[in-house]
Amino acid sequence: MTTLAPEKSAIDKFDAPLYSIAEAARYLAMNDGTFRTWARGYTTHIGARTVTGKPIITDLGHPGQRGPAIPFVGLAEGYALAAIRRAGVPLQRIRPALDRLSEEIGLAHALASERLYTDGAEVLYDYAQTADGEEAEALEELTVVRHGQRVFAEVVRDYLKRVTWGSDGYAVVIPLPGYAQSEVIADIRRGFGQPTFRHGGARLEDVLALFYAGESAATVADEFGLTQIEVEDAIRVDKKS
Repeated sequence: MTTLAPEKSAIDKFDAPLYSIAEAARYLAMNDGTFRTWARGYTTHIGARTVTGKPIITDLGHPGQRGPAIPFVGLAEGYALAAIRRAGVPLQRIRPALDRLSEEIGLAHALASERLYTDGAEVLYDYAQTADGEEAEALEELTVVRHGQRVFAEVVRDYLKRVTWGSDGYAVVIPLPGYAQSEVIADIRRGFGQPTFRHGGARLEDVLALFYAGESAATVADEFGLTQIEVEDAIRVDKKS
C-alpha cells in the first residue's frame, strides 16, 4: 500500500465522467453486465414478486447512456467490489453491509477510500454479528483473524494493498487486473485516468493502436520504451477481453 500527496490535476475524480460502463468493466477484467448492475441497479421478477437492487458504485450517467459515465472514484469502487467478488462472496449477500460500511466509516465513497483497507474488515465483521443466515456467513468469509485483529481475506487484502492512496484518503492509482508481465494502471493524475503503463507512462491505447496498425511487438516496445514482453502481455489481455 502506498500513500502520497496527489499532484494537481484538472480532472475531478468524483465528478468527471471518464469511462463508459463497457470500458470500466473491461479495465477491471469483468463482465460489463455485472458492472452495469453495480452502477445502475437492477430489477428482476421472482414469481409475482419484484426484486430491486440499488446502485452500489458511482455512476454519473443515466439508463441508456452509451458514453463516459463512470468517474475515477467509480472505477475505484468497482475495483474493490471486484476483489470481494473474486473472494467468492456474492454481492447480493452483502449489499446491506455496504450501507453500514459507509455509515460506520463516515465517508461518501467508502469503497474507494483508504479506510476501507484499514478499517473495513472490522466493520464488516461486526455487522455480520447482527446479520442472519447466508448474509452473515458471506461477511464472515471476507475476514480472517491476523495478529489478534480482523483483516480482509487474502484475495481482498492483496487487491487493496496495491492501490495508491492520495493525501485526501481516496484512491489515485488503481492497478488494473489481468496482466501477468506488465503493470498497467489507471492514474487520475496522468492521461485523464486512462490506462497507462507504470513503466514509462505510455498510454495503453497508443501501444495497442500501433501494434494493430501493423507494427511488430518489438517495434512497438522500442517506440514506447517498453519491453517486448510487456507489449505482448498487453496484446494478450486486449485480445482476451
